[in-house]
Amino acid sequence: MNREKLMKMASAIRTGGKGSMRRKKKAVQKTTTTDDKRLQSTLKRIWVNAIPAIEEVNIFKDDVVIQFQNPKVQASIAANTWVVSGSPQMKKLQDLLPGIINQLGPDNLDNLRKLAEQFQK
Repeated sequence: MNREKLMKMASAIRTGGKGSMRRKKKAVQKTTTTDDKRLQSTLKRIWVNAIPAIEEVNIFKDDVVIQFQNPKVQASIAANTWVVSGSPQMKKLQDLLPGIINQLGPDNLDNLRKLAEQFQK
């Protein structure tokens, strides 16, 4: 590059005349609301509907339970997609077991027995 071209480029980024400060690059920050809007618009495309009156959601993963209190639950049966949003709490399975047993149905109780047998081994 020649000197004239460099001077021309340098003068293009100055805010004032010769000897003044150069313009500082302003970083643009994305807010989470735009991400949330983008997510909601994507969920609308796959016909996700809100499911009201759900007080608690428990996700079992190994010996840890991810528990959501008063979550916002959305589902699309056709796309086999469930969306659970809220503040999660990580808890151990042993701590929640007494409260969960009365919420389970008879077929899930059999699965729980099999799980207990595996833990005993």
